[in-house]
Amino acid sequence: MSFVTLEVEVPSQFPAERVFKVFSDFDTIAPKVLPQVFKSIETVQGNGDVGTIKTFTFGDAVPFTSAKYKVDALDVSNNSYSYSFIEGDNLIGILESISYHVKVVPSSDGGSVFKQTVKYNCKGDEKPAEEFLKKEKELYENTYKAIEAYAVAHPETY
Repeated sequence: MSFVTLEVEVPSQFPAERVFKVFSDFDTIAPKVLPQVFKSIETVQGNGDVGTIKTFTFGDAVPFTSAKYKVDALDVSNNSYSYSFIEGDNLIGILESISYHVKVVPSSDGGSVFKQTVKYNCKGDEKPAEEFLKKEKELYENTYKAIEAYAVAHPETY
């Protein structure tokens, strides 16, 4: 099976633990701050730990309608999280799955860096187009910024 990897890095002024805590509430925050991208995110099986299955319903700003995702790994002490989209039209007909590994690492200035590795696992030889990957990367970066802005606006929670 062939694959394409995309690396996303976004610096933050906030400590790694705080950034990770905010992203732990992604299911709640994302539909509030980006309803045009994430209409809803629902847990259909599990409690958030490894093996949990969630259903995403996408908004009008993206060319997909829905997807199913599974939590692959969760390591709160290392601020890391892995998950995979395993079903849905976001697999664009040519992908077996899309695997994500998120790690928030401390930076020397007291802030952190949100690092996300996205692996597009292709069914055959066809790979996602460069333009598609560019839009995906922009979406990931914009999503991060919107969620961080939400945390800034809600300091009592985050």
